Parts: sequence; C-alpha cells; structure tokens
Amino acid sequence: MEFMLDTANLEEISTFVKIVPVAGVTSNPSIIKKEGEINFFEHMKSIRQIIGFESSLHVQVVAETYGGMLADAKMILSQIDDQVYIKVPVSQVGLRAIKELKKQGVNVTATAIYTKFQAYLAIAAKADYIAPYFNRMENLNSDACEAITEMSREIERTNSQTKILAASFKNVKQVNSALECGAHAATMGVDIINQAFANPSIQKAVTDFSTDWQAVNGDTTIATLLESIN
Repeated sequence: MEFMLDTANLEEISTFVKIVPVAGVTSNPSIIKKEGEINFFEHMKSIRQIIGFESSLHVQVVAETYGGMLADAKMILSQIDDQVYIKVPVSQVGLRAIKELKKQGVNVTATAIYTKFQAYLAIAAKADYIAPYFNRMENLNSDACEAITEMSREIERTNSQTKILAASFKNVKQVNSALECGAHAATMGVDIINQAFANPSIQKAVTDFSTDWQAVNGDTTIATLLESIN
C-alpha cells in the first residue's frame, strides 16, 4: 500500500517525509490556496526536491475546457517535470482529456470520483490512479467502502494497472476502511497522521518501557551500556 501526503505546505512535507514512508504528494487548487500567494511552479519544484523522483507528485489542472485542460497539463509538465501525475476531474470533459493524455504517455490521476461508474470509466481510459472521495461520498449517503471494493474488483477483472488512491478523509478510521476495502493507496493531510499517533496508550507504553529499564540501569542507555560496564 502507498501513503501520500495531501498538502502543499513545504514545512509539513519536509517534516513528515522523515517520519512516514511517503509514496507521493498530492495537491489541488484548494490545497494550493492555503499556501497564499506563491510562485506556483517554483513551489511545486520545491516539493519535488524534497520528495525526490522516487515518490510521485500529483498536480491538478484548473481549466474546465478540454483544450484548457490539455494546455494546463502541458505547462505543468514543462515547468515542473515530465514525471508529474496530472490530476484531472472525471467529468465528461475531463474523461476526454484523460484519454488524450494517456495517448501521449502522460501520468494521470483521475480525481473527484464520487461514483463507481466514474471510476469504471477512468479505469477503462487507463488512468494510472483513480481518486474516490471517501468522506464526501459518505456525506452523500453513499457507501464508500462498498464502492472501493467494486472498483478493486473491476481492476482485477480487467487486469488493469490502475491503482485506487483513496482521498478525502476526516479520520484514521476512514483511511483504514479504504485500505481494507481494496484501495492501493491513500492520501491524507498531516492532521490525519497526527491523529494516528495521538492515542495516549502509545506514549504510556514508551514511558513504561523506559521506566522499567531505568529501574535496573539508571540513566544508562543501551548505546552507553558498555561504557558503564567498563
């Protein structure tokens, strides 16, 4: 499974790539807005410098027309790098753009997926990733887990190379559910990761282990144990 960071904040990315096995970074216009007035292309290049080419970088088009989406994609690839995954919403126009981009050999992430049918179309169009919006689907009284399960089955039935990149989470439980229901990857804000480690039992276990060690060895650590013996 792949874990991705859904943020464009350089400080957050720099911090969490040292903690989490980050497979990629995803962004969209709403996430970019949070960073205020930035040099968009330079900012994206900075993210690439942090994560390297072994991790994927996903950048979304903003145009709403077919020609505009292709022009956005061309500019992103030329000004950032040609390994970027171009995020395209699975609308009628977006699906047309996805088909064309794949003909050109471009990496594509099909996003804004709320239904199984959208996902099936994007899989057939050979999108590299499909991004179902887990929490938003739940808010619309749609069974996100069941939908992801069927998306996974469709990928298996058709021997597709498409991966399910679940997105839009409000808590860790939803991330777990998405992965357990068949998602190959999940992208989340750092608030979700922080939630995962906020369980007080984790720190208590660490403290108890340290206390038990210190009861026998005092302030000596394993790294300095030989020094204390000698």
